[in-house]
Amino acid sequence: MLELYQAEGCGYSQKVRKTLTGLGVSYVVHNPRSAAGETRNKQTHNELRLLGGKDQIPFLVDRDRGVTMYKNDDIVDYLRTHYRRG
Repeated sequence: MLELYQAEGCGYSQKVRKTLTGLGVSYVVHNPRSAAGETRNKQTHNELRLLGGKDQIPFLVDRDRGVTMYKNDDIVDYLRTHYRRG
């Protein structure tokens, strides 16, 4: 299962969402904070910091592969490598 910690209005998060959609991959979205840094959901905000160690978005969790990562370009490359179609 893929989980994306992201923020609406964040261009970096949008790039990752667009890639996930283009690949036809199912994923769960968490909106821990706004793009400006305002906490939107205290629970998921705490999870983000616990899982990754930083308050940075986007943050991808691939539970099936045991992978976590930040940085939209790294996430996009990872997704295209491991989740490309047929």
